[in-house]
Amino acid sequence: MTKPARKPVGTWFGAWLARPLADFHLVVTIATLLTVLGLVMVLSASSVEAYADGGSAYSLFVQQAFFAALGAALFYVALRIPLRTLRQLSFPVFAISVLLLVLVLIPGIGSQVQGSRRWFDLGFVSVQPSEIVKVTLILWGAHLLATRRPDQTGYKDILVPLVPAGLLVCLLIVLEPNLSTTIAVGLVLVALLWFGGLPVRLFVTIAVSGAVAAGILALSAGYRSDRMRAFFNPGDDPQGIGYQARQALFSLADGGIWGRGLGQSRAKWSYLPNAHNDFIFAIIGEELGFLGCALVLGLFALFVFVGLRIASRSVDPFLRLLTAAATTWITGQALINIGYVVGLLPVTGLQLPLVSAGGSSLAITLMMFGLIASAARHEPEAIAALKAGQDGRFSRLLRLPIPETYSAARARAAGQSRAAVSGPRRRELPPARKRSDKSGQSRGAKVRGGSAGTARRSIDSDSARRRGAESARREARGASSWRTTRAWEPSYPMTHARERGNSR
Repeated sequence: MTKPARKPVGTWFGAWLARPLADFHLVVTIATLLTVLGLVMVLSASSVEAYADGGSAYSLFVQQAFFAALGAALFYVALRIPLRTLRQLSFPVFAISVLLLVLVLIPGIGSQVQGSRRWFDLGFVSVQPSEIVKVTLILWGAHLLATRRPDQTGYKDILVPLVPAGLLVCLLIVLEPNLSTTIAVGLVLVALLWFGGLPVRLFVTIAVSGAVAAGILALSAGYRSDRMRAFFNPGDDPQGIGYQARQALFSLADGGIWGRGLGQSRAKWSYLPNAHNDFIFAIIGEELGFLGCALVLGLFALFVFVGLRIASRSVDPFLRLLTAAATTWITGQALINIGYVVGLLPVTGLQLPLVSAGGSSLAITLMMFGLIASAARHEPEAIAALKAGQDGRFSRLLRLPIPETYSAARARAAGQSRAAVSGPRRRELPPARKRSDKSGQSRGAKVRGGSAGTARRSIDSDSARRRGAESARREARGASSWRTTRAWEPSYPMTHARERGNSR
């Protein structure tokens, strides 16, 4: 009796990815693994200094575990909150976060630690408003850009008021001072502009201007200029400004391939400053070796794949912008942290998301993962599967609501009917172009299968008339790139399964 041949791993993984809720399960798994790894490594890296300071090796770990539980609650809230409510609250919560950035600079309100005013001391816990503003800027920026159309309003409406608001946030964070978080906010702003459809020439101009401003800020303060000098001349002061980066490299080299073993780090015995926070990746390399570092890099690489996959499969432009910008921010921050630990970048102080010690950062990042997981549940195939009762035991355990389709959510959120969408705001086209639009619309309707009576088909046909015959033919073929200058236009490859999910 012959045994059945086993399928290759790639074939099995591809078949698993084809499942409707695969992206949702991957986001939850990645967030869980990184959080658990972070808690274990924070306990290992902080135990020595925590015992020396307060007599308990678990004090910092308990604080991190509390914020992990808070982040899990925020993750769950982000899964349950409707998109309509999320978009309605985007500007108010952004305005509140900016107000908190102003209040934290006032003496007597914000807590000053080592010359910086970054925290609100609530007694049992400290809150950093600059971490909150990352999420609120993504929410408001995605909502703003999803309602702006460059072919009707021009590129000025992409830049205003998003860029002035982003620059105001950066200015307030620089005044704390906190250059590392300013870089993270800059990543968010750049990602929103890129995925929002900003032309390359304007995008390059803004990116170069931001790089010049970051360089000036890096050299304006003494401690920041010391970091730049230590990066370009690492051997000049090995026991002074270059000590921390040098010890991180020693810690990584000491780990080798397999590592010294969990809890066996030598660098955490006051040899490597901030071992539990900025340089926790060095402790991972020392205790878990190259394999532990590869695990962390692999999880973030998988997160990039899943995040951009969710963005490309999302029909709602708000979710597409939100997911793409959040993925860029989290991944970019992780790469910067790992880059300066291994000596490829100057030391900036950015934390490793979900892994480094830092309560506000952990809770806010978990909330952002919850929003990305919610976007995964709003994919067309996922909505069709959930409505068919294929939600799985995990969703039933959490009692998550069934997400609504994009057309219904957009109509309720914007307060518009079909007549409003195709009404006075529609631009008139020349007669010749109108005739070509009719032929392009009929070809698009023939490919979709003729169910033009639904609200989504009506909105799509109206937008096809505005875009013209060439755009309608591209949408009918379904072969265009998902990142276009029109951020609201669904342009991902349409599969038969997705069409069945939409018609259902």
